Amino acid sequence: MILSFFIFMAMHSNQNYSLKSSNSFNIKASCSRIYFPSSLAELQQLPDLSAGNTSDKFYILGEGSNTLFVESQAPIIIQPKFNGISILEQDDRFVVTVGAAENWHDLVCFCLEQGIYGLENLALIPGSVGAAPVQNIGAYGVEFADFCQEIQWYEFASKTLQSLTKQACRFAYRDSIFKQERYNKGLITQVTFNFPKAWQANLSYAGLDILAKDSTAKQVMAQVIALRSSKLPDPKELPNAGSFFKNPIVNDADFAQLQQKYPKIPHYPQKNGEIKLAAGWLIDQAGLKGFRHGAVGVHQQQALVLVNYGSDLGADIISLAKYIQRKVAAKFSVSLIPEVRMITHKGERSFSSLSDSNPIEDINSIRGNRDD
Repeated sequence: MILSFFIFMAMHSNQNYSLKSSNSFNIKASCSRIYFPSSLAELQQLPDLSAGNTSDKFYILGEGSNTLFVESQAPIIIQPKFNGISILEQDDRFVVTVGAAENWHDLVCFCLEQGIYGLENLALIPGSVGAAPVQNIGAYGVEFADFCQEIQWYEFASKTLQSLTKQACRFAYRDSIFKQERYNKGLITQVTFNFPKAWQANLSYAGLDILAKDSTAKQVMAQVIALRSSKLPDPKELPNAGSFFKNPIVNDADFAQLQQKYPKIPHYPQKNGEIKLAAGWLIDQAGLKGFRHGAVGVHQQQALVLVNYGSDLGADIISLAKYIQRKVAAKFSVSLIPEVRMITHKGERSFSSLSDSNPIEDINSIRGNRDD
């Protein structure tokens, strides 16, 4: 069985384009120009982005759910508009090809409606399908890489489409080749998934382990949605970018010292012998759940989420994040690194390179309510 639909639209661009509605933090920013390519021909019409003087002055934007515009002026924006879904049913699997601009949660729901299982643990993650492999999104014991078969990628220099296997993408925890060697050298146009028909519910993660072992995929998705909804605020109601920091990974020796001092510290052993910690727990234990400074703060239910109560300035989020980073480092000697991408007028920059124009001091901070 082959089921497919793809949508193609003529590319258009805008000058002095407001990005406030294009980022889930609802930060006020604009770009000098934005492009919306939806075909190979339109990609080939883009300005030369491989040239040295422009390669660091553009940003490829999905739905803006993992993006913080640090300044009021953003670089040139490219927002691909490749839509559509194609399903190829084989004897033992489904091969599903999806346009990069499709919404991730909508894809999860669509697959379940078609009797295609595997993505249910990744329900309600905001963002586009094309952004998922860049970050190798993951939740509740499942990662994007678990079902990736192939990525179609457009290279700016050669102006050609290339197919990259799962192995070639070098997926790791919140990482991929698209954040490394191929960073800013092209963009993802579509993703191909491989879903075996021999499906079994993944209930290994806390919160899902209460379900019966014979739970259906729809029951798993319903539980994931309930868990996420109870902890994570809706960006449309309270602007945020979901989990702001990565869960830090430490070596066995450092973890042993932490566990001796904090016996109840949540931890997740990794295959390489290292230990993953829960960033939200560290922030909470540092006394920052519900912390508020001006128009930004830490969410009252989930300390891993930074929220915007009404600020127009990305710099306010930066100051809050750096304050959290300092407090956690002082208490645990653990460094928190954001997974949210930091965008200046010159393009993406590392969090460590950004200055804190208005550092938060404890005496000037206003504390919100805590749910302990």
